[in-house]
Amino acid sequence: MAIDYQVDGHIATITINRPEAYNAVDVQTLKQFREAMLQFRGNDDVWVGIITGAGEKAFSAGADIAETLPYMKSIRGRPWEIPDTPLRHMEVYKPLIAAVNGVALGGGLEIMLICDIRIAAEHARFGSPEVNLGLIPGWGATQRLPREIPWAKAAEILLSGKPINAQEALRIGLVNEVVPRQELMPRARKWAEDLCQVGPLALRAAKEAMLRGYNMPLNEGIKLEAALFEFLLGTEDFTEGSGAFLQKRKPQFKAK
Repeated sequence: MAIDYQVDGHIATITINRPEAYNAVDVQTLKQFREAMLQFRGNDDVWVGIITGAGEKAFSAGADIAETLPYMKSIRGRPWEIPDTPLRHMEVYKPLIAAVNGVALGGGLEIMLICDIRIAAEHARFGSPEVNLGLIPGWGATQRLPREIPWAKAAEILLSGKPINAQEALRIGLVNEVVPRQELMPRARKWAEDLCQVGPLALRAAKEAMLRGYNMPLNEGIKLEAALFEFLLGTEDFTEGSGAFLQKRKPQFKAK
């Protein structure tokens, strides 16, 4: 399988599993990634996801140049034929953690950009080399990157096609942490476990408010936040969380 989907407790791990091709995304991988995201989104018992790559060299080197790009050219003008994923069109409000175990280039960078928390191995590199092919990113990097890091740094990455290293990614706020290679997955797992300790519906609402509100005028964003706040007041999780706080005990959330 090009995508390995595993669930352990409330945590799903989604592994891009083509190490022989630097975890490049061919058409089959893209379709399987869509299915994994649908499973993750649709399972109420899964609260947090980790995305990583197989092996130690690559998170993902991006779209498979020999297959995916010719496929996308063949369906030019028919974008609905491209599988929906969080890269385009699909909304996923559960938290996603990227465990970047090597190069994250092109589409690999774009997969990382759909993640909320990003942990990078010390040898990881990040870049958008599409301009070297006479293209621009097609899975969201031109839109997400300038919204997340300073414009000039986004322009440097997108226009030069040159990669940056993990320490530079940390400095500009593209990743949350840089850790030694052997600590990457334990650290990503610790982040996931910590997120599973708080209200899962609250996590989803917070992410939804951030994503949907980003391009709203402030007053509309405040209305969205208020609506989600009102919804959470009526949940069992809020009753449990507030009760546990007053009783000085650990809450037992159920995502209800």
